Amino acid sequence: MDFINRLIHALIELHPLHPMLVHFPIALTGAAALFILLALWRKSEILEQVAFANIVLASLGTLAAGVTGYMDNANTYDGVAPNATTKIVLASVLLAITALTSFARWRDPNLFESRAKPIYVAAYLVSFMLALVLALLGGVILYGF
Repeated sequence: MDFINRLIHALIELHPLHPMLVHFPIALTGAAALFILLALWRKSEILEQVAFANIVLASLGTLAAGVTGYMDNANTYDGVAPNATTKIVLASVLLAITALTSFARWRDPNLFESRAKPIYVAAYLVSFMLALVLALLGGVILYGF
């Protein structure tokens, strides 16, 4: 029981949460982009559904990473982490794109087969590119540049 108490204390009190959560939006937007491209190539409804599931989870992961990033910036860097404002803006844009894409697809399950298909696919690709830029800026905070 002592080990579990120490582990919980280390995870919640000592270690910043943001570095543990940032990998989810990066991986999920990347997987979503991959599956939407595969869906285009194979003309597959199931691959598009997998891409949709990934973008929904990426939206939730972005929200969690953003909230913890804001908290860690305030607690660890006294609100002045390098590129913090840029990261907050880009993370907000990423959240908006993933959430709006998820909502649009939820409202119209045939969005992949509609005239809006190029915009729909572009949203996946832009989401992944934003996640990669955010990852680079996070690396600058940790390792410098």
